[in-house]
Amino acid sequence: MRSPHAPGGHVRTRLVLVRHGQTDYNREGRLQGQVDIPLNEAGTRQAAVLAATVAENPPDLLVSSPLERARDTAAIVGDASGLDVTTDEAFLERGFGRWEGLRGEEIRRHWPAEHADWRAHRPVHGLGVEDRPAVGERVAAACRQLVAENTGGTVMVIAHGAAITLGITALLGLDADGFRGVAGLENCHRSVLEPLTSDTTGELMRLVSHNLPPDFH
Repeated sequence: MRSPHAPGGHVRTRLVLVRHGQTDYNREGRLQGQVDIPLNEAGTRQAAVLAATVAENPPDLLVSSPLERARDTAAIVGDASGLDVTTDEAFLERGFGRWEGLRGEEIRRHWPAEHADWRAHRPVHGLGVEDRPAVGERVAAACRQLVAENTGGTVMVIAHGAAITLGITALLGLDADGFRGVAGLENCHRSVLEPLTSDTTGELMRLVSHNLPPDFH
């Protein structure tokens, strides 16, 4: 994914956000959050397909969440492309506190009011659930720093579904509490963003592609 010059002579800098491969919690519909769950066999296969695609045009930098499912996905990608992987806690999944490891129906049964707030994208209090804007800003801030440090290059970050969705929302300058228009990524799918050249603050990006499958070239 080496970055050519964009039309008009601008240097093209790209940010590629990738969700990790499948885990048993994904398959079972359990809320993972920051529980450290490994890839399952399907997730390892997905990562291998992604790695083969990425190796054809690798990024300049590969960064991962420190959680095992993301780190192992990144290791498979890095091995195929000859890239080292660095980790950054800013890319951890959204914390879901007491709900981690549970299915939606279990959460709804035991915490009906809080579940309704969660589904309506309202803050959930008293259970250790991380607020959406806080997640979006920690992911977006780390992305902005990586992009600023790698002008003209391509940075690939392998992280998690909610963290990526909220990070993208923040990078687009949208309200993480109110805006629901960015769909979540499937396992080992990826999205591509570029700095918004018309933004004088240097904080905003534009979404070029979203939810690309592992074998998309």
